[in-house]
Amino acid sequence: MPSNRLQRINSDIERAVSSLLRDIKDPRVNQGMISVTAAEASGDLKYCSVYLSVMGLRDERSFLRGLKSASGYLRRGLGAALSLRATPELIFHLDRSIERGARINSIISGLNIGAEDGGNVENSDDSE
Repeated sequence: MPSNRLQRINSDIERAVSSLLRDIKDPRVNQGMISVTAAEASGDLKYCSVYLSVMGLRDERSFLRGLKSASGYLRRGLGAALSLRATPELIFHLDRSIERGARINSIISGLNIGAEDGGNVENSDDSE
């Protein structure tokens, strides 16, 4: 469990990276709606894993290459937004939890469970 200071820094990094991603002009990065789902900085603040969820992602490989290309810009902007001794190196990961949740939700809503009897399933063949 990270300390309160580290939790605060993580949330500040999330907020700053989220606003900086809107300014990137690279078409490899602008593939859909990008959400920063989490940021986890290491204890010494040298590295920070940033988890991104993208709705409408067309090409994952080019998206990650575009982010790596823009990491200098993002790190410089992060350093300006936060007053830390050293700005952490950003490592980007795709977070597919929202997509999985939407898929599970569609599967559940597609199930034909008897809603009129409160979801109770009774076998009518055993009525003796």
